[in-house]
Formats: sequence, structure tokens, C-alpha cells
Amino acid sequence: MAKASDRRTMNTQASPSPQFYLTAPAPCPYLPGEMERKVFTHLVGPRATEMNDLLTQGGFRRSQNIAYRPACEGCRACVSVRVLVDEFELTRSLRRVQSENRDIVSTVFPAQPSTEQFSLFRTYLDHRHQQGGMSDMSALDYAIMVEDTHVQTRLIEYRLRSPGDGLNLQPKGELVAVALSDLMSDGLSMVYSFFNPAMVKRSLGTMMVLDHVKRAKALGLPHVYLGYWVKGSHKMDYKTRFQPQEHLTNQGWERYQPNDGDDDGGADQE
Repeated sequence: MAKASDRRTMNTQASPSPQFYLTAPAPCPYLPGEMERKVFTHLVGPRATEMNDLLTQGGFRRSQNIAYRPACEGCRACVSVRVLVDEFELTRSLRRVQSENRDIVSTVFPAQPSTEQFSLFRTYLDHRHQQGGMSDMSALDYAIMVEDTHVQTRLIEYRLRSPGDGLNLQPKGELVAVALSDLMSDGLSMVYSFFNPAMVKRSLGTMMVLDHVKRAKALGLPHVYLGYWVKGSHKMDYKTRFQPQEHLTNQGWERYQPNDGDDDGGADQE
């Protein structure tokens, strides 16, 4: 996810044909002592969905109507990751996460923000990202993050099951997690997700990834895009739990070979 300062820098008028720009250097949020830069372009107009597909497949991520990817000098630690849906296998620890959250109902909605979502979003930021670039986001900032898009995107709400669920079109239980996801030609891309940080034992971040794998399989889509994995950043380690997966290298997408013990059942970090 691009930081608020990056989004302000990137928020310029787009030209009719795609133009790429480079941000100024800034401290890396994942690796101490490193500086980051991003290359970015605008996703607007009738070809926005097509461009989002192509750029995501090429290692870009979306933030509002911006597609960006790292362009750091001397560092290639950020690696794009996608799960191979048709071959995906549940490990013992992932089965435990699935079982722990069997009382959660997930529902897809149009990309429209709500006060309830923002309240959970603020709780998540205040607990997990107090010093991050998104820490000062307001309700208006959140609404823009959700609504400012020209591509096929939607919100998935995760609620504790309540009486009547399955009959009601909109579940009424407690909102515990939310995912903003793009529907692409070859998969689902998890743009941003957040959850109740007090429910540590549930591993809600992992639960949302498992739900996306299930949804992609039902749609006949081969991939779930998880964004960047940063080797050496503990908060990103959880992304290697979902196997098999591919990493984008200089030679293209290649199957990742995990080390023994990668599936350690650790708590979500994102």
C-alpha cells in the first residue's frame, strides 16, 4: 500500500497514454537504513482494468487510481508473490486457522465505505501502524482509498456469525475484518486488508487469504496476488505460508521453494 505522502505526490493529472514517474527517495518502512523509491502511473480511463491486470502481473500494486512498484537503488528485497490456487494445500496450521474462524461469515459488497469499516480501520492503524505513512488517515482519506478507482474492485466484510445469517442478505454480527480486493482476468489481488487487532489467536489476516483462495477457485481464477514479500522483514514472513506460490524474478514468475519450517503458524503481521 502506498503511504499517504506518496499518494499526495502521485496525485497529478494523467495524460491520455500511460506515463511513468519516479518518486523521491524516502526511508524504507520494512528494512532499517534503506531508502525506497517507487515508479508509478495512473489507472484511469476505459483501459484502466486492462492496465491494472497487465501491471499487477508485472509486479505493480494498486493504491486508489495509482499503480506502483519499487524502484530502489541497490535493493531488490521486495518480491511480488502470488498463490497458485489450483494446487494450494492446507497445512496443519492453516487448518487450525480455518477451524478457529468457522464462525465467521464473509460477504462481498461494492467498493463503498462505511462508518463501521472506518472505525475498525482506525483501531487497526492505531494498534499496528502508529508510526506508518497511513497513521493520520481521516474518514475522508479512507473513503477515497476505497472509492477512488477505475478498475473492478470490491469490499469483503468478515463478521461473527449471528442468528439469522444465511437468511439475511447482509449479516449483522460484529465486523472483525475487511479486505479491499481487485477482480482481475487471472485472479484476485488483495489491495489492502485490516482486522480487529485484539483477536490475535484467530490470525484474521491469514483467514482472509484463505478466503480469497477459496473465492478464486470458485471463480475459476488461477492466482491470488498477495503484494510484496520482503526477505528479512519479519512482518512479511507470513506470506510464504501459502503454498505453492510463485515469485516474480528477472526471469519472470518462478515457483518458490520454501525452506523447512517456513510454516511456523506465526501470527499475522500485516
